[in-house]
Amino acid sequence: MLELRDVNFTIQKGEESVNLLDRINLKVPAGHFMAIVGPSGCGKSTLLKLIAGINVESEGTIHWQGRNLSTEGDLEPAEIGYVPQFSIAYDHLTVEESVESAVRLRVKTRRRSEFHDLVDRVLMQTGLDALRNRPVKVLSGGQKRRLSLAMELVTDPVLLLADEVTSGLDPKSEREIVKLLYELSRKHSRIVVNVTHSLANLELYDSVLVLHEGRVAYHGQPRALDHYFSVDEAEEVYPRLAKRDAEDWRASWEKHRGDYYEALESAAKATAAETGAAGDGIPLDQAAAAATPGAVAQFFALLFRRCRIFARDGGQLFLQIAILLGFPVLVILFALDGVGEVRRLSEAVPTTVEEFQLEKEIVEHNLNLGGLVSGLVMFQVILLTLMGSNNSAREIAGERLIFEKEKLGGVRPATYLASKVAFLGGLVFVQSFWMAVFVQKICHIPTQSFVPQLALLFLVNAAMTSICLGISSMAKTADQASLLSVYLVGFQLPLSGAVLALPKVAGWLTRPFISAYWSWSGAMNSLEPGFRNAVDKVTETWLAPVPLCFAVLILHLAAGLFVAWIGVKKSRWE
Repeated sequence: MLELRDVNFTIQKGEESVNLLDRINLKVPAGHFMAIVGPSGCGKSTLLKLIAGINVESEGTIHWQGRNLSTEGDLEPAEIGYVPQFSIAYDHLTVEESVESAVRLRVKTRRRSEFHDLVDRVLMQTGLDALRNRPVKVLSGGQKRRLSLAMELVTDPVLLLADEVTSGLDPKSEREIVKLLYELSRKHSRIVVNVTHSLANLELYDSVLVLHEGRVAYHGQPRALDHYFSVDEAEEVYPRLAKRDAEDWRASWEKHRGDYYEALESAAKATAAETGAAGDGIPLDQAAAAATPGAVAQFFALLFRRCRIFARDGGQLFLQIAILLGFPVLVILFALDGVGEVRRLSEAVPTTVEEFQLEKEIVEHNLNLGGLVSGLVMFQVILLTLMGSNNSAREIAGERLIFEKEKLGGVRPATYLASKVAFLGGLVFVQSFWMAVFVQKICHIPTQSFVPQLALLFLVNAAMTSICLGISSMAKTADQASLLSVYLVGFQLPLSGAVLALPKVAGWLTRPFISAYWSWSGAMNSLEPGFRNAVDKVTETWLAPVPLCFAVLILHLAAGLFVAWIGVKKSRWE
């Protein structure tokens, strides 16, 4: 049995405390199908999130099988299924792949046959077997609701919560979904709670909970609804609610609830006897929750799924290929014939006009070479920071709601973040290696050793990818994350001091936070001595030692990952 005792949920609006739910008391027996209805903004979804454990009650207690969930341990992730209002499947996967992904993340199976049998059973149970190879993005609204249910049923939960899963559906599809939920409540003594604004199909529910401004106005059998509210049909309940204060409705219900609960309990016993006789009832205390897979299994499931989505996302794949091929070409356009060689001045003192002119040409040539090399490296660095921004700015923010749902289902935040790091690490390596090798092969940037230059380019890309991943984990929307990341890249060039030297104080204040500076500075200090001297002549910016550049870039990388870790741990449903 699920029981709520004097549950309140309060939020702060400025200095004022607002009760979204006020003294909620209700009991829901095993094998029960309950609707939560009420006008918009009455607290239906808020109550469901409290039961699911997404929100935490401000006062009161929630009990499961007599156990206080706040003090005696919450439900296991496999014991509860929560179907939110939004789709929890990725558009680029098929129906079958979506269910398979849910199984890999939430259910530990011993054999491949057991894995496939579970997928097949859930698809058959929800009427999706004929659609198993259809991409999610072409499904209708009703089919997506069925898929969301299927993905929750992989653990065979004893408590199934559905939030507005019939919203926006045509009457036929709505009835099919409600009937499916009804049938699910008759399996394994499962409690099914459905939040809905619609008052159609109430006859399929065992009970209806009516909320009004966060208070219980009624909880009883659907057939008694008309009598209690003194209306001719259910559609007149909402206008009737508006005619009295919410506190009056709550007080009236508290006065009459005993009689209605007596009838409700009798009906529940009859339902339990009926389902038990049919062989479908399994006592909740005997239900075995599915074992959650280990961190390694979840990591590979998340990583392979991300790679599959990436390979099927034509727009993103085209953009990555265009960037990978186009950005290095932009760099080499400025040195198609290579950088050239530093010319040495004669040790003899010039004595003729021709010798003075030759010396002037050599100095100008070397200055041009220094400026060219400095510019080429900075161009590489800035383009790699732009790649890093594109890599990860939307990576978490773009799928935040799905991740929150999967986290509720048992996906570990650390495992999720590790899968992102592994996927993005592959992108960073390919981008940085190709940029460094391609530019070096054509432009012949004169470094003493190619390895430090490659490492510095890799680190600046990795650092910006990591920092933007942190931004993505903290941002409210994907667009917000993208905008902030673009701004961050935009400040890299002017604040690096590579083109125009910053005032000394400003340079020391901003330099520690500019990844592009440390990569460029390290590359300049790894040049051959002649070119290093030429660069000194064209820039007034202090060049940091190579080991310090490596240390700071690694620090940037670690800082980004730390922020990302904080972000993925934080709950962000809204």
